[in-house]
Amino acid sequence: MTASTGGADHVRGLRRAAALLTFFVSLISFGLRPLHAQDASETTAPTADADVSSAAPPPLTLEAVNATAQQGRLAGNIAWMLTSSALVLFMTAPGLAMFYGGLVRKKNVLSIMMQCLFLMGLMTVLWALYGYSLAFGGSGPWIGDGEYLFMQNVQRGWDEASNLPTEPMYDVFGTPIPMYCHMLFQGMFFIITPALICGAFAERMKFSAMVVFSILWGTLVYCPLCHWVWDGGILAFNSQHAIGGGALDFAGGTVVHISSGVSALICALILGRRRGFGHDDMRPHNLTFTVLGAAMLWVGWFGFNAGSELLADHLTSSAFCATHFSAAAGVLGWCAYEWLHNGKPSVLGAASGAVAGLVCITPAAGFVQPMPALAMGLIAGVVCALACSKLKGAVGYDDSLDAFGVHGVGGTLGALLTGVFATRACWNIDGPNKLGLIEGESRVFIGQAIATAVTWLFSIVATFIILKVIDAALGLRVSEQSEVRGLDVSEHGEEGYIFT
Repeated sequence: MTASTGGADHVRGLRRAAALLTFFVSLISFGLRPLHAQDASETTAPTADADVSSAAPPPLTLEAVNATAQQGRLAGNIAWMLTSSALVLFMTAPGLAMFYGGLVRKKNVLSIMMQCLFLMGLMTVLWALYGYSLAFGGSGPWIGDGEYLFMQNVQRGWDEASNLPTEPMYDVFGTPIPMYCHMLFQGMFFIITPALICGAFAERMKFSAMVVFSILWGTLVYCPLCHWVWDGGILAFNSQHAIGGGALDFAGGTVVHISSGVSALICALILGRRRGFGHDDMRPHNLTFTVLGAAMLWVGWFGFNAGSELLADHLTSSAFCATHFSAAAGVLGWCAYEWLHNGKPSVLGAASGAVAGLVCITPAAGFVQPMPALAMGLIAGVVCALACSKLKGAVGYDDSLDAFGVHGVGGTLGALLTGVFATRACWNIDGPNKLGLIEGESRVFIGQAIATAVTWLFSIVATFIILKVIDAALGLRVSEQSEVRGLDVSEHGEEGYIFT
C-alpha cells in the first residue's frame, strides 16, 4: 500500500466518522425536543375557536373553591385515620407481643406472641362479619343492630341511576369520612382489647380456651360496652339513654382499659396461680424485648389517642400532646416510687410507668390541658406501681403480667381524673357548659364514677360467666405436665430459642 493510498483511506474514514456523528447529534436533538413540540408537528393545528376555548380557564366560583378545599380536607383526614389505624394495629404486634413476650419465661415466649398474632386475625374476621354492626349499628340503648352485618352499608356500592360508584360516609360532628376509615380504626381496638387480657392468664391457659374466650368476650362484653359509650348507648355523654349523664371517654378508658383490666383480674382469680408461684424463679426472661415493646406501644398510642378525634384538626394535636406528656410523667412516677422504696429504679419500672401513663390519659386525651396531663401521668405511675407491688402482694392473686394492675387500676384512675381535669377549652363538647371539677362543675365527675362502676360490674359478671361456661365445656388450664414443659412446646410444638 502506497502512502498516497493510505492518506486517502484516512480522509474517507474521517468523513464517514463525521457523517455518523452528525447523524447521532440530529437524533439526540430530535429526542430532546419538548414533548408538546413533537405533538404539534404531528397533529393538525386547532381552529381559532377551539384554541380560544381550550386556553380559557373555567370561571372561578366560590362553590368551586369550597369543593376543592373540602376534597383536600377529606384527603388529609383519610390519610391520618389510615395512619392511626396502622399505628393501633402496630401496638398489638409487634408492640404488645414484644412487651408481654419479654415478661414471660423463655418456655412461654412463643405462646404469648401467638396469642397476639392470632387475635389480629380472629378479631378482624369477627369485626367484619358482625362485630362492627353490634358496636355501631342502629341507635338503640343497649346493643347495635344488623345495619353493618357483613360490611353492608360500609363497602362501596354502585348507583344505577348515576352509573357511578357510591361511598358510604361516617359523620364526625358534621365532617364526613369514609365508613371504611371508621370501621378499620375501631376494629383495631377490638383486636388489642382481648389481647391485653392475655397478660393475666399467661403461661397457663389452653390455647383453645383462649380462642373461645376471646370470641365470647369480644361479642358479649366489648361490643355492648362500645355501643354504650361511643354510639349513643347508656353510657354515652349527654345521650338520651345515658345513666347519670354518661361518660367522657375520648379513646377507651372504660371500653378498653377498665373492661380488659377488670376481666383480667377475674381470669387470674378463676384460673388460679401458676405452678410454682411464690417459690420458683419467674423473672422476665428478656427485658430487652419488653423495653422495645414499651417504646412501640408509646409510639402506637399516638394513633390510639390522637386518632380517636377521627379527624386531623386542632383537637388531634391537643390529644397527641396530652398523650406524650402523660407517658413521660408516668416513667418518672414509677421510677420515683422504686427509687424511694428499693433504692434504685428499674428498667422494667420505667417501661411499665410509660404504659401506666398512657393508660391513664386515654379517656382524657381530648379533654385535658398539657399540665393536667403531666399530673395524671405522674399519679398513674405511682398508683399503678403500688397496685402491682403492694396490692398484688397483699391479695395474693397471680396476674402474670400485671394486666389488672396497669390497665384496670390505670383505666379506673384515668376515668375518674377525667372528671377532675376536663375543660371546655380543649373541647366544648357540651357547648359553653363547664365540664370538670377544675372548672367548678361536679356533674361530669359523677357521670365518670357511675360509668366506671357500671363497667366494673358488667365486666366482672360477664367474664365470670364466660369463664365458667368454657371451663365446663373445654377446661381452662393446661395440664400440670404441659405447664411445666412450657406452652411453646405443649400447645404449639415449637421453641422460641434453640441453642445447639
